[in-house]
Amino acid sequence: MSAEQQPEQQPEKIHLPKTSESEQLKKIRHTTSHVMAMAVQKLFPDAQVTIGPWIESGFYYDFDSPTPFTDKDLKAIKKEMVKIIKKKLPVEREEVSREEAKKRIKALGEPYKLEILEDLEDPITLYHLGDQWWDLCAGPHVESTADLNPKAIALESVAGAYWRGDETKAQLQRIYGTAWETPEQLAEHKRRKEEALRRDHRKLGKELGLFLFSDLVGPGLPLWTPKGTLLRSQLEDFLKQEQIQRGYLGVTTPHIARVDLFKTSGHWQKYQEDMFPLMSENDADRSSEQGFVMKPMNCPFHIQIYKSELRSYRDLPMRLAEFGTVYRYEQSGELGGLTRVRGFTVDDSHLFVTPDQLDDEFLKVVDLILSVFEKLQLKNFKARLSFRDPDSDKYIGSDEAWEKSQNAIRRAVETLGMEHFEGIGEAAFYGPKLDFIFQDVLDREWQLGTVQVDYNLPERFDLEFMGEDGNRQRPIMIHRAPFGSLERLIGILIEEYAGVFPLWLAPEQVRLLTVNDDHMPFAQAVATDLQAAGIRVSVDQSGDRLGKKIRNAEKAKIPVMSVIGDKEVEAHSLNIRTRASGELGAIPVDEVKQKLGDAISTFSAF
Repeated sequence: MSAEQQPEQQPEKIHLPKTSESEQLKKIRHTTSHVMAMAVQKLFPDAQVTIGPWIESGFYYDFDSPTPFTDKDLKAIKKEMVKIIKKKLPVEREEVSREEAKKRIKALGEPYKLEILEDLEDPITLYHLGDQWWDLCAGPHVESTADLNPKAIALESVAGAYWRGDETKAQLQRIYGTAWETPEQLAEHKRRKEEALRRDHRKLGKELGLFLFSDLVGPGLPLWTPKGTLLRSQLEDFLKQEQIQRGYLGVTTPHIARVDLFKTSGHWQKYQEDMFPLMSENDADRSSEQGFVMKPMNCPFHIQIYKSELRSYRDLPMRLAEFGTVYRYEQSGELGGLTRVRGFTVDDSHLFVTPDQLDDEFLKVVDLILSVFEKLQLKNFKARLSFRDPDSDKYIGSDEAWEKSQNAIRRAVETLGMEHFEGIGEAAFYGPKLDFIFQDVLDREWQLGTVQVDYNLPERFDLEFMGEDGNRQRPIMIHRAPFGSLERLIGILIEEYAGVFPLWLAPEQVRLLTVNDDHMPFAQAVATDLQAAGIRVSVDQSGDRLGKKIRNAEKAKIPVMSVIGDKEVEAHSLNIRTRASGELGAIPVDEVKQKLGDAISTFSAF
């Protein structure tokens, strides 16, 4: 093979660890945040510091400053940071008494530090940058500012933040920054941030006309356009067909219920902060907690359907499924596009099984989830065993029930040979979960599918079935949601695909572009023919020139487009151009229809 024929060398992918994965990064970022705070107070002597922790991709520090920070200020702060780093100041730990710490803080005139001190446990430790600046801190830090690389540090943005996250307290200014071991890592981090902006589902969703938010409707409550609704419907129909083939039974339940339903399930006691407030007819009912609430979960409703009659072991497993919209009273600051909303639709199902059926049904659910991921082209994921923290009091149920549930999940992943890790404290309050953590093209992690084993709700609702021996027995519940929520899934898919949906899922699969109006009758006839075959097709009826029609179709990320002129009308053909394969030339209409149908039904490209 000649040098010219050698395959192009792909640059080695730069791994960007999270702070929690690297002790050295933790030290670098923690120290850099102190250097930044020192630089801020040098340039803005009236600025008071509050907290400055590391976060997974960098760090931040909150300041109470009478002067609003600008982008120009960030450049000046970074310049001052470089000066500090070049001084090679030692980073020294000092342990002091609480009284000594209080004395020094008062001398500095830093009231926020006094509040922080009240919450700290002994020993009280300070970290000094030479003899020029210090702060309350538990560490860890590098040994000297000389260990920081100024070319691997960037200040990224300024945002507002309330002291202690409380809207009734002082509004602070938060400066976000990032720090890495090498300039190459910083460059890769910046590249990914730019790519994330390009793929941002909020931007692309608006450009593609899929969804919108209205201030009058309220934050966290998306409105779906006709195109967005088509996308949702495709996902729903796809999963419904998968479920029908696997013996699931569709149900529909209300959006509200008596609060007593959620008292029985335990949601009211354990989940009330995340639920919308109680709706009562009068103050007396409200004070006695009588009334209705918007549902945060679908499971208590499915339980009522199961419990409506005594089931036999012959009726089990019973698999009830619903695309049920639920409501969570998320804080406004936590909302973000489609990935964190206040009303969302869960592809929820609850399986009621006998103890003998548990392992087999659990494996079948995992098989369904893996099949869904394959069709959606989501390949890079791992399994998290979300177990309870035995030291926490947020869970309900006996130790024995939890042990049985967690063992069932362990058996499943071991049987399947799945790569997995344990997430202690990540369980739902009523049972452990197997969560599928998906890593996208930018190495960000998202939780998608989940399956849970639950011995507790059957106990709390006193569920029974008539066993083969004629005695009443307790079923076990499996909760599962391959998508998680339609809203979050669609947000993730928009970013994963960069808005270029696979053919089977695209709201608009084909667009016909006429050279001039004389070709419009043929285009309309072809569109009617394709629509009758279940293909989502449109005709560009604008008066634009052909070049602009093509550019508009490309901007709308249509998988297949066809130019129609005299030759196509005469030959009853379509000149096909696809995003997947480029120019395919003239193809007879019937052949196009057949190939499109085959590609859509097999989840393939045209």
